Amino acid sequence: MSAFWDGKFSGDAYAYGTAPNAHLLEQADHLFLGAKVLVPGDGEGRNGVWLARQGMDVLSVDGSAVGLDKARRLAAASNVPLKTQQADLLAWDWPEAAFDGVVSIFLHFSAADRPRMHAAMAAALRPGGILILEAFRPGQLEYSSGGPKDPDLLYRAEDLRADFAGLRIDLLEEGDCVLDEGPLHQGPAATVRLIAHKPSEGI
Repeated sequence: MSAFWDGKFSGDAYAYGTAPNAHLLEQADHLFLGAKVLVPGDGEGRNGVWLARQGMDVLSVDGSAVGLDKARRLAAASNVPLKTQQADLLAWDWPEAAFDGVVSIFLHFSAADRPRMHAAMAAALRPGGILILEAFRPGQLEYSSGGPKDPDLLYRAEDLRADFAGLRIDLLEEGDCVLDEGPLHQGPAATVRLIAHKPSEGI
């Protein structure tokens, strides 16, 4: 898959733009100055760099060396620090209880891998930490605005409710929106959005 994404990110243009995802933008006030945030599957860095610009300590992890190189260039252009790590998320040794926030934006795993990967995201949160997630749902197959064309890679709200049963779910909704995220995410889209918190210790 790293070769696939290296190809996607090989041009000078940013495939999904340089502006942050709209759902992240709406929900980022749940985070705080200095928060330690993990952005798995951050690609060319648009979300990680934006979080860094808000004064957060960000680690962007992706399988694509090409994407991460562009993420570092974007961070340098914004004059902000950004930690990056190239890794296959399926094989990565995910940190535990290490982050105040995990931001997963259009990161899709197969149905066989999804529960394990989502458990790793939840485990990476410190008590009280927040998960911000947006993904495509099966209705996206009717649209041409991007996303996987394999139904096995698309998420339903009930999948996320089951995967993150150990977190306190504050928002879980399926809906349609209009994407304007670089050349590869343009037009009507069918998404599912999640906001969840890890319970604080003793509660």
